[in-house]
Amino acid sequence: MGAFNPMYVTFGIYLVAVLLIGLAAYFSTRNFDDYILGGRSLGSFVTAMSAGASDMSGWLLMGLPGAIYASGLSEAWIAIGLTVGAYFNWLLVAGRLRVHTEYNNNALTLPDYFFHRFGAGGRAMKVISASIILFFFTIYCASGIVAGARLFESLFDVTYTQAMWLGAGATIAYTFIGGFLAVSWTDTVQATLMIFALIITPVMVYLALGGADEMNAAIQSVAATTGKEYGSLLAGTTLMGIISTAAWGLGYFGQPHILARFMAA
Repeated sequence: MGAFNPMYVTFGIYLVAVLLIGLAAYFSTRNFDDYILGGRSLGSFVTAMSAGASDMSGWLLMGLPGAIYASGLSEAWIAIGLTVGAYFNWLLVAGRLRVHTEYNNNALTLPDYFFHRFGAGGRAMKVISASIILFFFTIYCASGIVAGARLFESLFDVTYTQAMWLGAGATIAYTFIGGFLAVSWTDTVQATLMIFALIITPVMVYLALGGADEMNAAIQSVAATTGKEYGSLLAGTTLMGIISTAAWGLGYFGQPHILARFMAA
């Protein structure tokens, strides 16, 4: 590829933009509370967009389409369950958690909140909850880095290892510089890009193939090749399978990166 390949230029602009956001967040950070939780100053738009982006990045653009391609349209119950789970998380948890974390000694983290509200008699709850978050969130973050590395590897002339360090390095840099505000603001930008991508991609596919009939023909061709059903949410699954797949939505109520946005609102 040439040095002035539009894809390279676009990605370079994106990297510079997130680093500048990190610097802007740095100059907006006045104390430890600001660095950890943004001074609880996130507006409704940033709270919603950053919560959505931090949850739905790699799995929505890569994991879910891959699952549907591999197993059929019945995997879309994942998205349905997550939509319901997200709704009830905002309805039942967001406001209460925001109020109680500030009321309970201005807790800045979930382990700190658990300690002050439920575990003041000892530190076991704080240590155990922090250990659980650290262990499982390490795996979660690793999956996000893998998703980004696979994307960069497919788009640019780099190895998987180089792509992994590139994505992880940029993320660590703006997080280290600007703290929680930088993460939330960059997530808001990324959420905006994701929305446009999710809208534009099917439109471009539609135009490239020539219309609805051609799209249906392409889907049927893939279905014949893979042996999967892409026309029904119920094909190839059972009631227990639907419940199990949709139950992914229950995870929303305990995801630390989403709950942190509620605490920072």
